[in-house]
Amino acid sequence: MEYTEAKVKDIFVDFLKGYKDEKNELKYRIQVSQLPGTTSRSLIVDYSDLEGYDTDLATSLVNEPDLFLSSFDDAAVETLDIENPVYADKIRKELRVRLRDLSDRVSLRGVTKNELNKLILVAGMVTRTSELRPLAVNAAFRCFNGHITFIEQTGSGTTLKRPIKCETEGCGETKNFELDDLKTEFIDFQVIKVQEMPEELPPGQLPQSFDVNLTGDIVNSARPGDRVFLTGIVKAESENIGGYSRKLFNSRIEANYVEQISKRSEEQQVSREEEDAIKTLAALPGAYDRLVASVAPAIFGHELHKEAALLLMVGSPQKTLPDGSTLRGDINILLVGDPGTAKSELLKYVARVAPRGLFTSGRGSTAAGLTAAVVKEKNGMMMLEAGATVLADLGVACIDEFDKMRDEDRSALHEVMEQQTVSVAKGGIIATLNARTSILAAANPVDGKYDPYKNILENVALPVPLLTRFDLIFIIRDEADQAMDESVARHILDMRAKSSFPTAPPIEFELLKKYIIYVKRLDPELTEEARNRLSSYYIKLRREASPEQISVTPRWLEGMIRLSIARARILLHPRVTEDDALHAVNLIDRMLRTVAVDQSTKKVDVGVLYNKPISEKGLREAALDVFKTLTGESKQPVEDKVFYEEIAKTGKFTREQAEKVFQDMWKSGVIYEVRAHFFKKT
Repeated sequence: MEYTEAKVKDIFVDFLKGYKDEKNELKYRIQVSQLPGTTSRSLIVDYSDLEGYDTDLATSLVNEPDLFLSSFDDAAVETLDIENPVYADKIRKELRVRLRDLSDRVSLRGVTKNELNKLILVAGMVTRTSELRPLAVNAAFRCFNGHITFIEQTGSGTTLKRPIKCETEGCGETKNFELDDLKTEFIDFQVIKVQEMPEELPPGQLPQSFDVNLTGDIVNSARPGDRVFLTGIVKAESENIGGYSRKLFNSRIEANYVEQISKRSEEQQVSREEEDAIKTLAALPGAYDRLVASVAPAIFGHELHKEAALLLMVGSPQKTLPDGSTLRGDINILLVGDPGTAKSELLKYVARVAPRGLFTSGRGSTAAGLTAAVVKEKNGMMMLEAGATVLADLGVACIDEFDKMRDEDRSALHEVMEQQTVSVAKGGIIATLNARTSILAAANPVDGKYDPYKNILENVALPVPLLTRFDLIFIIRDEADQAMDESVARHILDMRAKSSFPTAPPIEFELLKKYIIYVKRLDPELTEEARNRLSSYYIKLRREASPEQISVTPRWLEGMIRLSIARARILLHPRVTEDDALHAVNLIDRMLRTVAVDQSTKKVDVGVLYNKPISEKGLREAALDVFKTLTGESKQPVEDKVFYEEIAKTGKFTREQAEKVFQDMWKSGVIYEVRAHFFKKT
């Protein structure tokens, strides 16, 4: 069918005036009539409605959007003119029709030359956003004689188009023009970068990304880390180098509509049949054990670590208090263990099965890559770029090789792991981004293999403030055990031979993904029995610590609450039962009896996690007494060699312990070096 501009406009006007929804209401006529009461300059139209009204016109609109969208905008203004002529005249140049839910969604990797100058629907993750700037769309130029000439600024170039000569009759000025910014028409303009979703990225491929231009009232509709559906027109623009255009063009999308993929959209992925299957699974005897056994079936054993990973993926809901402060709901877990104990495999599995899961390695990650950074584009615009933890917002960030990171990069995670935000102050940009993510980290011991005769901080080079932000810490040791070794060998060989799991997991991978998405919507209530169980265990730990010991902090109690709620969610419990709380207590108790054991006394001492076990505290006090004696009343410097000789006479220290205590005293500022090998007390 041949469409003239007038014909197209008339069809669009009839559509906006007369289209009725399933409730037999004039859907868009009502929406147009409500525009004056809002600040919106957009009329949002469902593409399926237009397609059902006139299929040929809808197809033509997708294939030639530059021709048809302007007619649609004019039709919207004409419809508004009937409802409210005064308001229609006010926003005549700003009103835009925005289309959503196109019938076919194109992957970002599938955007080729065939999509140039067409209207497409893509889904992606926002990785960068620029500052907001005014863009000239109709520039007013004043000539030397004071006459105004308007030049419409079209195209995607950044150069301002200037008049060839003054259009006022009898003037003829050709050179002296200056921009009149008071009469120039501007619109809001912003650039965002949209990248492929991590779960859609083919292995071994670079993620495809596009710069997207936002104009009008859809600016600031997305932030770094947001996942969006984007309707827009694909454009090709050339780069100018030295005044010459290159034949290699860049692709860019002119956005028509941006919609965030909300958590609700993810929940809607669970069908009615899958929901029934999930409820049936949760009601089965031993449902919790079935779910744990379904986690990472390629890894033999490690039931405790799989249970912790399952709880981490589910987490608990974040709570917002009346004053705006929040209570963290996400669970953080650290795995410390020998090489070859399947830590990385567990992390990669969690990144695949968890909603919004993301895997990265600490060796190749910087502070900016983990949190956020401000970068300057070639055109001078400042862009806010999101890192891994921001991109994994409402999901899980799996960080392998956690011990290989530089200290300054690792310290950037302090805010993420407790406040769940990322604050940036650079290049004039001060921003706070959401990073509501669980951290699952894996680290290797400093000597390659875990030394059971050393405390955890001697085995893994991590700072105390970061270590204490993990809810659970597990040590995975590779110990020779004939029965276990035979089982592991049989499991691996069977898996290779069958190209499948030796024993089929109770719950398939896809259903487990849907299970986790489904249960994350639940918000179980803490019962009095569960509260009493958690409270009594926390008070017991506090009471058992002697006055000179470091005891557990309220952060530990919060961790137990999160674990209890996560287990209640997994079993679809509307309320957190005492059994849920007991499981959380057992997890914390098992951690304490492995990680927080002072290897000098073989007793549980939380001070081990703070690098201040009570056994070492006594040694430091004894060492300081020796140092004071050597200093004497004259406060003379003490040579380190003499100190080691005197401290050995007490019989309390080995040479290695003496050197360690001496180094601790020096690093903590208790003593200072006055000259080479001579020290004084501060």
